[in-house]
Formats: sequence, structure tokens, C-alpha cells
Amino acid sequence: MDPMEALVAQIRGLSSCAGDLSRLQSILKQADDSLRFDSTRLSAVLSQLDPSKHSLGCLYILEASTAGPVSKEQADILVPVIARFINSSAAEHIRMAPDKFASVCKRLKDQVMLLNVPVRGVAPLLTAVRKLQTTTEHLTPLHPEFLLLCLLSKCYKAGLSILEDDVFEIDQPRDLFLYCYYGGMICIGQKRFKKALELLHNVVTAPMSTINAIAVEAYKKYILVSLIQHGQFSTNLPKYTSSVAQRNLKGFCQPYYELANIYSTGKIAELESYVETNREKFENDNNLGLVKQVVLSMYKQNIQRLTQTYLTLSLQDIANTVHLNSPKEAETHVLQMIQDGEIFATINQKDGMVRFLEDPEQHKSCEMIEHIDSSIQRIMALSRKLTAMDEQISCDQLYLSKAGRERHRYDFDDFDSVPQRFNI
Repeated sequence: MDPMEALVAQIRGLSSCAGDLSRLQSILKQADDSLRFDSTRLSAVLSQLDPSKHSLGCLYILEASTAGPVSKEQADILVPVIARFINSSAAEHIRMAPDKFASVCKRLKDQVMLLNVPVRGVAPLLTAVRKLQTTTEHLTPLHPEFLLLCLLSKCYKAGLSILEDDVFEIDQPRDLFLYCYYGGMICIGQKRFKKALELLHNVVTAPMSTINAIAVEAYKKYILVSLIQHGQFSTNLPKYTSSVAQRNLKGFCQPYYELANIYSTGKIAELESYVETNREKFENDNNLGLVKQVVLSMYKQNIQRLTQTYLTLSLQDIANTVHLNSPKEAETHVLQMIQDGEIFATINQKDGMVRFLEDPEQHKSCEMIEHIDSSIQRIMALSRKLTAMDEQISCDQLYLSKAGRERHRYDFDDFDSVPQRFNI
């Protein structure tokens, strides 16, 4: 019998139960090199198998058949084939070869980008992420690929669907950096600046032995989003930030530091002038749109400062103080801020007077109580998770042996060696 026909027969015969699947995987691993060597026949072989029943075998064949360079014409044929496999495949099968499944899905991403239709990869990759995940807390190598396609196709809402999950398990550090960076950009696109700030903060403060480009680009956006969300930016990073990041990030982001310094003065004319002078730098970083939002946010910050000083103020006075062109423009800003819950005020249309009010929230409504309760429950769940992780780490042999070496290194009982250790 032809070796390829024999392999098809084995795939069909060994795809029904877990014990047989382990045996099939061993056979497929041994046949991997021959599959790549005979890749021209694989598309015909693939058509003889059902991806829903023979997922593991289909995965090995599909991975081998797509390993080489792909033209646009071939990509147009392969995209629906891979998408169909992702949608039909059994999760328990593909999790036996997660690296191969991730490789096939990444090739789908490359091919839809080659065809310049990233939107065609969004739905299949979301399905792939959910199938590869053992739990929603697991960050897979496909998370960043999916978010990248969401960004390129502007399918921001699809990207938000996985950003709501709490992540505790990570395979590769680079996946976390890209996941948080792309996720931050998606949240910026949806103007969810609080969530964007959280994700970008994770990139900047994540452990790193050397500075990387992802962290640098994330820090630039982190500065801008901080100004939009809080109206200020603190140059002091948390203590748990790596020393590498604390030493080097500022040097790569000097124009953004200067922008933040000017923003803190509240002088809109100086800010606009600085942005215009450094327009090319911000444009090269693909941050010009976000910088423009920073400029617009200064008007809001200046209006908010007025609420701390005045009880009533005319729209004309607001326009003059905040350097807006007309009372009508001031009214537009104030109305938008009232709608967004950023200030509490009423406008008298007859005399054009704005009356600033106190926050009406008394924290005793049913909605607020439910919100507080859900927050407490989430914190309690997080506390239990951290306790379990702490116990797991404290029993890890690798950690204990390393901690023991470090303790011995700084053992001060041997006083004779102290001067030598510290070069005294």
C-alpha cells in the first residue's frame, strides 16, 4: 500500500478515542518529515478526511502543506480551507499539538494580510483562541495575532471580547507584551482610556532583562493616555518596574515627556505650538491622532478646573478663559462633559449661564450597591487566586533551590568574608 494511503487509513482508524489518539500522534510525528517532502499530494489527501472527526491528522497534514512560501493565488485558496478546519476541529484533538495548531493559525493571519483582507481572519482566529485555551485565564500565542487582525480591520468590539478575561497563565513573555500593547490600542480606538491605561501599564512594568521596542512604544502611548484620562502624568514608575525600564524608557520618549510638562501648565497655545513643531516625530510614531486627542482633552481639563473655583460662569467667560473660539463652542464642550459624567452642571439657555453642581451620586442606589458588591466579589476571588499561586510557588523546587542559593550568598554569619563581598 502507498505510504500516504496507509497514513490516511491510520488517521481514520485511530481518531475515535483518547488512547488511540496518543498512538496516532506518535505515528504522525514519525511521518512529519515525509509529509513535508511530499507536500504536493497533501491537498488531495486532506480532502479524504473529515476535520471534525480526524482533527489531529488534518492538523499535521495542513501544517505540512502550508509550510512553504505562499502566493496571493494560493492564499486565496488556503484561507477558506484553514478557516473551515479551525471552525470544525475538535478542541481535544488540536490541544495535543498546540504548537502546530498555533502555526497553522498564524499562517492564516499572514495570508489574510497578504490578501489585504484582515477582517477574513478575525472570526476564525477568535474561534481558534477559544479552542486552544484550557481556561479563559490562559493567554495563548494566538491572542496577539487575533488582536492584531482586529486592529488592522478596525473590528475593535471583537477584540474587546477577549480583553475582559483575567489572565493568570502565560506561555511566552512576548505574548503578554503584544497582547497588552495591541489590547491597549484597541481600547484607545474605542475611547476606553481607563482600560487602555491598565493594559499599557502592564507592558511598561512587566519584568524585562533588556529594553524592548514594544515597551518603548507602549510607554509613549501610556504618557498620552494618562494625560487624556487623568489630566496629568507621573514620571515615577512603581517600585516593581524593572530597573532596565526605569533607567532607559525616558531616553526613548523625551518628546512625550516635554509634551506632558507643557500640558501641566494648562497653556493651550504653547501645547498646540509644541505639537505643530514636533508633528513629524509624532506622525512617524503613528501617535499624531492620539496627540490631537491630548490637545482636545486640555480644554476639558481647563473647564474642570473652573468647577473648583466658580459656582456659576457665563459661556462667554468659559470660552475666554479656556481659549475657545466662541460661546457656542464652549457650550458644546460643556454639554459633552455633562453627558460623559465628567462634570455636573446645568446651562440656562436664556442668559447663557452655566451653574456647576456637586456630584449627585449618594452611593445608595440599587445599581451602585450591586456594583460595589460585584467589585468586592472580584477582589475576594483575586485574593484567593493570589494565595493559591503563593502556595504553589513556595513549594516549587526550582524556586526553593534558587532562593536557597541567594540566601547563602547573602549569609552574614561569616563575618570574615563580609569585607570581601562588599569591597570594603
